[in-house]
Amino acid sequence: MDQAKRERLESKGWKIGTVSDFLKLTPEETILVEIKLALSQGLKERLQKLMTQSTLASKISSSQPRIAKAENGDASVSIELLLRAILATGATPQDIGKIIASVG
Repeated sequence: MDQAKRERLESKGWKIGTVSDFLKLTPEETILVEIKLALSQGLKERLQKLMTQSTLASKISSSQPRIAKAENGDASVSIELLLRAILATGATPQDIGKIIASVG
């Protein structure tokens, strides 16, 4: 956002900040959210190249709607499910490390 727009909004009483500020997240919580989102994006990219949601769901004894939620960063999806799903696409721990290292 450019400075002029920011100043106009603030002069009208709007508060400008980040999602972390709005939700009052600690730095650790913010990083955890960013890691989950990065893992979700990594899963989405791998699935587009390698297999369908249904195929992956069968491989990890889950459901296609659950895989769709994992791909879309749904908060109800655990990091464990994200990791199992990514590994089931053939990813290595090093691949997962690269995804996590991309955060921040």
